[in-house]
Amino acid sequence: MSRAPLPLRNDEKLIFALDVPGKAQALEWVDRLGDSVSFYKIGMELLASGEYFDVLDALAKRDKRVFVDLKFFDIPATIGGVIRRLSQWPVSYCTIHGWHPAMMEAAAAANTSDMRLLAVTVLTSMGRPDLAQMGIDREPVDVVVERALAAQQAGIDGVIASGQEAAPIRAATGAGFSIVCPGIRPGGPVGDDQQRTVGVAEAFADGADAIVVGRPIRLAADPRAAARLIQQEISDSFK
Repeated sequence: MSRAPLPLRNDEKLIFALDVPGKAQALEWVDRLGDSVSFYKIGMELLASGEYFDVLDALAKRDKRVFVDLKFFDIPATIGGVIRRLSQWPVSYCTIHGWHPAMMEAAAAANTSDMRLLAVTVLTSMGRPDLAQMGIDREPVDVVVERALAAQQAGIDGVIASGQEAAPIRAATGAGFSIVCPGIRPGGPVGDDQQRTVGVAEAFADGADAIVVGRPIRLAADPRAAARLIQQEISDSFK
């Protein structure tokens, strides 16, 4: 059975994508952003450095929430073992792929902590032509909602999905299911590899519990100021 969404303070609803090659760069960003960011997503680039769990531990010691975004996908027994071990770490969110009900059920059964499991639905860099190349000739929203319902049925706690699909996911799954939206573009599309993007206020109005922001903060002239502006927009969304 899916668990209720994490109780997040407003300042924890912004998750910064810590897409860096190593520990030194990761901690430089944490210092640079200071109290403007309380939640960090760590993914595959950092994993390849060999310093992944050093960074995870360092974030926890600084009282930051951690989102492990490694998009696990394997046979049920393997995924169960991974989630069982990962649940021993101070992790708030973890992603697995939402394509295989038996795998998702194994992950949910192995999660012995407060960590919330999020099923990856359709990557925000993909559109209908990309799905068609994979043999799925349907609109992304239809695939996303179908996978969200399958994840909920399997006992997964929520999904990670484009903000464009937040409203139909929320309508289909109800209030007790987590929706985390990456690819947020506060100033609108910027011509990068993210196709299905929305702004901050729209994501929360449509039912998102949290958003993931990377490049709009990382590439800003003043990253801390950019994060604070997003935090203010989040706060305004809940007034």
